[in-house]
Amino acid sequence: MRMGYNLQLEQSQKLIMTPQLKQAIQILQFPTIELDQYIQDQIEKNPVLELSNEKEPGRELDKGIEDKKKEVDWKEYIKDMQNHGYSKGYAHSDENEFNYENIISSDVNLQEHLLFQFHVTLLDREYNEIGEYIICNLDENGYLTLSIEEIAKDLRVGINLVEDVLHIIQTFEPPGVAARNLTECLTLQLNSLAIEDQRVYDIVEKYLELMASNKYPVIAKKMKISVNKVQEICDFIRTLEPKPGREFATNESSYVIPDVVVKKIDDEYVIIVNDYSAPRLTIRQDYQKLMTNECENSETVKFLNDKFNAAAWLIKSIEQRRNTIYRVVESIMSKQRSFFEHGKKHLRPMTLKEIAEEIDVHESTVSRATNGKYVETPIGIFELKYFFTSGVGGDVGVEGTSSKTIKAFISEIIQKENPKKPLSDDKIVKELATRAMHLSRRTVAKYRDDLRIPSSSKRKRY
Repeated sequence: MRMGYNLQLEQSQKLIMTPQLKQAIQILQFPTIELDQYIQDQIEKNPVLELSNEKEPGRELDKGIEDKKKEVDWKEYIKDMQNHGYSKGYAHSDENEFNYENIISSDVNLQEHLLFQFHVTLLDREYNEIGEYIICNLDENGYLTLSIEEIAKDLRVGINLVEDVLHIIQTFEPPGVAARNLTECLTLQLNSLAIEDQRVYDIVEKYLELMASNKYPVIAKKMKISVNKVQEICDFIRTLEPKPGREFATNESSYVIPDVVVKKIDDEYVIIVNDYSAPRLTIRQDYQKLMTNECENSETVKFLNDKFNAAAWLIKSIEQRRNTIYRVVESIMSKQRSFFEHGKKHLRPMTLKEIAEEIDVHESTVSRATNGKYVETPIGIFELKYFFTSGVGGDVGVEGTSSKTIKAFISEIIQKENPKKPLSDDKIVKELATRAMHLSRRTVAKYRDDLRIPSSSKRKRY
């Protein structure tokens, strides 16, 4: 076989991801909060960029109102102080405003709450180390993660001594804390409530699994009492807290800032891109003058050119992001108008491909424009991804129904059922068929599980 070298020309198309294209894609994917942070970072890196100092309309009016608020009627102020007396807890600034540092609340975790109770308990010093060790080994739900034997071995003390300290801690608030399992947790709460009915303790200690499965007749047969009484006791047990430390868990509330606001004015819907809080970027005038004065230093010219190009591309990418989001929401509005008019039950199936074809962009662009972004509507705040859902086909000539709509109907059907004779999945299938929704029993069971609704046997009331 003869081998050799030759030259051959070919034409091919390739998508090259330039840094500018990557930045535009990244900006499109940013939610509002992350975009603000990204803009701040770019301002620090690029000296050509600056925030616009244009005054917003109405700012002067607000300033005048604030000035009026700062005028103090000292006669009324002194009279008010005489009526209420002097309070050490209130501090005022020079402008007669409260010092908010005095009213800032700090969250107390479970360990701090228990340690405070333990230290005010009159115990000998030899118990301090054991009590603190037990409290520091509680998980976020308030359960003890170590056994008595392990604690005694680690601290080199007797098992009986550790049990005595543990029993003391188990009397603290919240009730049920420092338990080693669910049965002990519920028993501690029953003791704190001074429950005297032994049958309640028996169900907690012996029949928790049967209670979870709603097998009240089995429990009634074993305990030789009526089913109604078992149901009454189980209803009471369900009011107890299985995770006593939950109320002290760090609750980091996430506040949603909608990227788009949809308002209904008369019979028309108006789309407003919520970028009023975003920084307004401009190019600094002193650098513009420096470029026009023809700087002689070539390195300076190259540096300024690079920064100007980067700034211009950033501003263009932000505006392009705004337009893309607007077009996507506008297309969603046109396809889901019945949803905005009548509610969640009228959400129709829709895919990213439909929106992409309508606004003439790639499907991935629509995905990035909707990912992590929210829209505020007259019926609530929804993530843009919420409107993209699969569905099932309807009758001939009838449009398909989205899965979210079907779940809403399933939830409504179950809420209206007779609790003594709950509907099976087969009966729910027949009920949906009367509404032109033809599903299999397995699909209904799947949607019911997604809604965290138990089966008919576990929903039954006696």
